[in-house]
Amino acid sequence: MEYISANRYFRECFGRKVYKVAIDGGFTCPNRDGTRGNGGCIFCSGRGSGDFASDPRLSIADQVKQGIDLIKSKLPKGEEVGFMAYFQNFTNTYADIEVLRSKYIEAIEISEVVGISIATRPDCIDDDIANLLSELNRIKPIWIELGLQTIKDESVRYIWRGYDNKEYVEAINRLSQHGFHIITHVILGLPGETVDDMLATVRWVKEVACDFSDKPLQFGIKLQLLHVIRGTDLETDFRNGLFDTLTLEEYVEIVRRAVRIIDNKLVIHRITGDGDKRTLVAPMWSTDKKRVLNTINRALRET
Repeated sequence: MEYISANRYFRECFGRKVYKVAIDGGFTCPNRDGTRGNGGCIFCSGRGSGDFASDPRLSIADQVKQGIDLIKSKLPKGEEVGFMAYFQNFTNTYADIEVLRSKYIEAIEISEVVGISIATRPDCIDDDIANLLSELNRIKPIWIELGLQTIKDESVRYIWRGYDNKEYVEAINRLSQHGFHIITHVILGLPGETVDDMLATVRWVKEVACDFSDKPLQFGIKLQLLHVIRGTDLETDFRNGLFDTLTLEEYVEIVRRAVRIIDNKLVIHRITGDGDKRTLVAPMWSTDKKRVLNTINRALRET
């Protein structure tokens, strides 16, 4: 069983391999500053799920250039590649419009950057932001990444997500009208969720995407294994024995079934996820990314 990976899709879009450069835009989140909640989502690390982002003390341009230089140092000399500036941690549309414009433009103007990807929350997309992004999308393509995680009401409350599923649909409606590429984040393995619950979220994401766009592969999905990170409220529940994380075998089977549901209607931008070994509490098997990917790909080939 094959799927459309981000690598494959970016090669079709740009004619070359594209690497993401994670940067810290210096934003916060309405789920941290008291607007929607305090402390962030239950699984969110101190860096707002941006543990691999660059040093926020640097300018946006310097962060991007530093990331590009680091990636290039690991590539064969002369290999032609492109780079995506990835505003990763916290909520990257949660600021004054002119602040957003300045930060995005700083990344877009770098010649080796082929586009930008912006991670945010559905409740932080209004018409003014959509119009700004549309303006920038005419310069270089924009990918919007929305942290949905789950559609199960009990899970939404448990993780302190801070917005309801209706707001996600409203954001999809607003963004799809401008033709943006939209990626939805889904977490597999949330406490209390059955396999059917997880697959129901994947199925719903696909159905919403198909309802709002007939443009091939405008929508994508990230399948993220639940990581327990040190210092989070999720860690407290894990230490207290309130839940177990998925085994590799369980995760692979869920991904296999999710890929079947997606059925090449969405680009799969992530099929697993990296946890920072310095702060990861569980599951430790996820740190062996090569083994995880090989196991998943083998299971998909055998399907």
